[in-house]
Amino acid sequence: MIQVVAPQSEGGIDDVVIVGGGLAGLFCALKLAPRPVTVLTSAPIGEGASSAWAQGGIAAAMSPGDSAESHVADTIAAGAGLVDEKIARVMASEASDRIHDLLSFGVPFDTDLEGHLKLSREAAHSERRIVRVRGDMAGAAIMSALVAAVRKMPSIRVLEGFVGEQLRKKGKEITGIVAQDLRGGLTNRILLPARAIVMSSGGVGGLYAVTTNPQQARGGGIAMAAETGAILADLEFVQFHPTAINIGRDPAPLATEALRGEGAFLIDNDGKRFMLDIHEDAELAPRDIVARAIHTQVLSGKGAFLDCRESVGDKFPENFPTVYASCKSAGIDPVNDPVPVIPAEHYHMGGIHVDVRGRSSIDGLWACGEAASTGAHGANRLASNSLLEAVVFATRIAEDIQGTLPTPQRHNWPDEPMPEVVDKSAVDEDIVRVIRQTMSDHVGVARDGTGLRKALNIFEDLSHRELIPRLANMVRVGRAIAAAAYAREESRGGHMRLDFPEAQDAWHHRTFVTLEDVDRIVAGATLKAA
Repeated sequence: MIQVVAPQSEGGIDDVVIVGGGLAGLFCALKLAPRPVTVLTSAPIGEGASSAWAQGGIAAAMSPGDSAESHVADTIAAGAGLVDEKIARVMASEASDRIHDLLSFGVPFDTDLEGHLKLSREAAHSERRIVRVRGDMAGAAIMSALVAAVRKMPSIRVLEGFVGEQLRKKGKEITGIVAQDLRGGLTNRILLPARAIVMSSGGVGGLYAVTTNPQQARGGGIAMAAETGAILADLEFVQFHPTAINIGRDPAPLATEALRGEGAFLIDNDGKRFMLDIHEDAELAPRDIVARAIHTQVLSGKGAFLDCRESVGDKFPENFPTVYASCKSAGIDPVNDPVPVIPAEHYHMGGIHVDVRGRSSIDGLWACGEAASTGAHGANRLASNSLLEAVVFATRIAEDIQGTLPTPQRHNWPDEPMPEVVDKSAVDEDIVRVIRQTMSDHVGVARDGTGLRKALNIFEDLSHRELIPRLANMVRVGRAIAAAAYAREESRGGHMRLDFPEAQDAWHHRTFVTLEDVDRIVAGATLKAA
């Protein structure tokens, strides 16, 4: 038995706790300043976040020939019929203001000799509207600037080395969060009381065997919200980046979409461009289409390679230094050789259902970034919209919290003993491997009913074991994603069912579930399997 204890702190506890140290969380904290907030993060801020690894940039209609309406249209087209148009319009219309915010925080976006922002094009965008930093270093540069700003902001307290495990709720309202102190081993836990919690804990890439995400991205925030009864949305829609560099690393390094935007093309072992026969936009088709094509190529033994020799050539080291370094470290010279690629879990369109203010269905709980599902991405995210969505909704959440809870309060650490947490097992890496392989094998790029039932049976078995909270959260989210994928008997966007290969009018809507709904789906699936 483990007693949860709270460390002493001069001045008490901030009434706003932000879970996650990525772009969404840090931007929200800065937007709330000078209001006191606490940022809870498992890794040093900027290090355990997918945001820092983003290569493409941020989509924003800022050129003379572009418009927010055009950006919205491209977003809707990529989203396979499920984009919430109101949300997309909000996101696109506020893009320019958020880019200027980032510039004010010191982000060194690429500019021309006259100081104008350089804009690039990526897949499924009709215009050049991607704001970048040194070609493929946008995420790292943005996070570096925000981390520096957060470190200087006296109103922001950062608790590094803490992972959220469970939300506390009284009646209909969130009252706090239990977190494990990773520095003190499995027995060290604290309870942070709060009037507002912002869940910006990232995505679910760590649930998959092949992913471009950091290992911390295991869906913990979604699981915590679900356990309180929060509504989840669009869980079945998982985006696989078409061109992770296939060199056997975990996480898999990424060959940015901007390379295809600059003219690189996909070839097989014989040098044939296979995308020409699959989609009219060839390599610039939506990500789900390109990912499935590469997946099929690799499974068939024909191979898949990104050929940048003509389009980028000698400019590779300067224009795409991150990709170049990854290739060279594996003995590949992308200037002269095609780069082997494979799809990898990259982004989750699903998550905690939130409204246009970032509010979840639980009072006191907001969510933004990849942990949230706003409806902006529909069934398939448009390239470089994720960082934009993060900053737009982080800003809206900050404004909503200030309006809802205008007077900051400082709580004292509880004097009474905290509730006890049962912990009867150590972190079991074997179970982590089972979860990741199950998701990749049965809930991956291409799915079918038989495989999804296998996944649900595996998760059902794991859910009855006594697991530490972090593992239990992984099982809870994996089970929910598999259940949502099993229930949706069609193919659309990032959800491909081999046994239901076409989109169906009956499924032309978003998915909303609670854990009770997941239980019903699982019960029906396991009964059918029996």
